[in-house]
Amino acid sequence: MIRVSASLLAILLLLASVAFAKDPVSLPRSATEDDPYLWLEDIGSAKATDFVKTANDRSWAQLGQLPKYQQIYQRLLAIYNDKARIPYVTQMGKFLYNFWKDEANPRGLWRRASWADYRQEKINWTTVLDLDELSKIEKENWVWKGASCLPPAYRRCLLSLSRGGGDAVVIREFDIEKKAFIADGFELPEAKGGLSWVDDNTVLAATDFGPGTMTDSGYARLVKTWHRGSPLSAATTLFAGQTSDVHVYGYKEFTPGHEHELVVRAMTFWTNEVFLHRQGQLTRLDKPDDADATVFGDWLLLSTRSSWTVGDRTFPAGALLAMPIDGHHVDNNLISIIFTPSPTTSLEATTHTRDQLLLTVLDNVKTRVFEVSLQHGTWQRREIPMPGLGTGSATPVDALASNQYFLSFQDFLTPSSLYLGGESPGALERLKSAPVQFVAKNLRVQQSYAKSRDGAMIPYFIVGNSDLRADGRNPTLLYGYGGFEVALTPTYSGGLGASWLEAGGTYVLANIRGGGEFGPSWHQAALKANRQRAYDDFAAVAEDLVARKVTTPRYLAIEGGSNGGLLVGAVLVQRPELFHAAVCQVPLLDMKRYNHLLAGASWMGEYGDPDEPQQWAYISKYSPYQNVKKGITYPKVLFLTSTRDDRVHPGHARKMYAKMKDLGADVLYYENTEGGHAGAANNAQQAKMWALTYAYLRHELMD
Repeated sequence: MIRVSASLLAILLLLASVAFAKDPVSLPRSATEDDPYLWLEDIGSAKATDFVKTANDRSWAQLGQLPKYQQIYQRLLAIYNDKARIPYVTQMGKFLYNFWKDEANPRGLWRRASWADYRQEKINWTTVLDLDELSKIEKENWVWKGASCLPPAYRRCLLSLSRGGGDAVVIREFDIEKKAFIADGFELPEAKGGLSWVDDNTVLAATDFGPGTMTDSGYARLVKTWHRGSPLSAATTLFAGQTSDVHVYGYKEFTPGHEHELVVRAMTFWTNEVFLHRQGQLTRLDKPDDADATVFGDWLLLSTRSSWTVGDRTFPAGALLAMPIDGHHVDNNLISIIFTPSPTTSLEATTHTRDQLLLTVLDNVKTRVFEVSLQHGTWQRREIPMPGLGTGSATPVDALASNQYFLSFQDFLTPSSLYLGGESPGALERLKSAPVQFVAKNLRVQQSYAKSRDGAMIPYFIVGNSDLRADGRNPTLLYGYGGFEVALTPTYSGGLGASWLEAGGTYVLANIRGGGEFGPSWHQAALKANRQRAYDDFAAVAEDLVARKVTTPRYLAIEGGSNGGLLVGAVLVQRPELFHAAVCQVPLLDMKRYNHLLAGASWMGEYGDPDEPQQWAYISKYSPYQNVKKGITYPKVLFLTSTRDDRVHPGHARKMYAKMKDLGADVLYYENTEGGHAGAANNAQQAKMWALTYAYLRHELMD
């Protein structure tokens, strides 16, 4: 089951086939003259490497030597390696599979257990693949990126392994019973490519097949059928997209009696076409280009991103609709409405068990989960009782064979719990509970609203001491994202609690526009030409915190990563007087160049095309790299990125740091040599990156 556009963000990261960049994109001389820091985009050059080493050494000298750094690092490492963590599992056949990293297994173990063992406090695991041992034998720094196993036997698997944690992966076929890679099995060389199963001897391949096979965004333009025993060069083309597309990919639904093979063509990040492949023919399914698509049995489920009129019926944006998958010519009489949004509710996710849909709905930024089934020709919905007001998610145990599902729940102050549902209506069996990782008895959570510049009310959560003083002196960390229809909901973070909240810090989570907290309209309100609204919203939350005397600019820091790093960069440049410190992680910052760097071109549906003068006119107003100026006092900034980030180019952070430093700003920079877009490849690296972050924040706001 694939939800096409809602999961497109993740899929794009798996199916891209651009090689890891080592050289900057060639530009006209004038562009080079306009950007004296362009050489920092040359990731592996000696000059750039020396620059990074010098910056890292400088930051380590300031932050790594702080007494609190080592204390935070050890606490975080213990949390990340805690053997009492919940081992989340996926059922394949009669076993439950889990991937696990700890102090003894820094790269990780892929392991399995029976249901009887999993229900025990001490689980008897059997190791299927030891990634540390494999890395030692093959002299590679392998990082686990997942496994796709062929049902119903689940014996043959396609394992994705990354060198150093980047999105580019090597894919190799693995025999799960023999616990060994299959000689002469399916294998793709390192690339941002993908394989998906059709049957024992056939896969669909979307990767770099050579010159002319890539889109302008750098992703696969072709889907090919590849048969066992033949070389990849002999694979036959099933579908060819356009070079102007973002990418294409193919997959098969394996539900018994409802098998379907499909191809998806993503024209932009937010638009796609879906084709049904049957008896050698491809049939395009009739749906709005901007609607997400999910296959459930013989139904095509559509999550609308804009209103859709069919005949005399109009379906609203944010609705979930069902129609027969064979209906390539839509009959509005065959369309059923499963979910309709309200001003405070939105559909966050859709998945399914064998016979039921599982809907995750946000209600004023808190989760509700529903079971939905087709009974006597109508879709019946029943709410699953949640343990509290927080964040829940439902995932099928074995979507092909049963109606069981895992339900996880957490909130800011409550560690995750894992439940088993679906056996009987309303019954949840608690399977596992995560350990308490920080003292929360004196903390409370409240939800507030700030009025943005255009009058929109922006919700945000405050997590802090129950006796929080309204004196403006509370050290406060404000976090946001505001993009790609991603919703930020209440989640438990042992690292945040142990490193920040326990020390007396206050944490604020801002639900700004651009995200998905209130459905497509909330996202589209800050799309492309309206991007500034996200930054106005973030600033409005900061202003509201000051007005309510929760904090003042002297005690206020901001944090964000990736698109959230762009948010941090834009707001600190536009409103430097509002903040004292900023943490900018794996960020986009040079919005003039972003679409020429790595996967950046695929995001033009979100930001716009800076090479088009009319679109650059609005992008240029907020692009941090172009707007930072001499003579302005900016908050102190810590930039964090990874050399192996092959999603958002590390040149963004490198260039912004260099420019601000040369302008006299107080900035720090740390670049991990591994880790990909996550910034860290193992628990020790993760602990180091976050220890640097919290040591910096506490030094700036609490000392």
